Amino acid sequence: MPEIARFFGIVIRMYAEPAAPHRRPHFHAYFAEAAAVYGIAPVELLGGELPLRQRRLVEAWAELHEAELLADWDLLQAGRPPAKVEPLR
Repeated sequence: MPEIARFFGIVIRMYAEPAAPHRRPHFHAYFAEAAAVYGIAPVELLGGELPLRQRRLVEAWAELHEAELLADWDLLQAGRPPAKVEPLR
């Protein structure tokens, strides 16, 4: 699963399954032992769980980079590697 960003101990990944298309654009966020899946447009938690602070950071980051995340989703669906997205600083 390609890593597209890493900030404050949070790793953001996105992948496609060509044989089983996803229903909506999304990404996966990991922090320590926690993991969550977020829809992109709109940004919303679809499943899993992160600590509250990390959840807020991921949601703020995703809202700032929504267009880039959607572009990465399209690249992956086309079989191309995604671009890195600027991390929070």
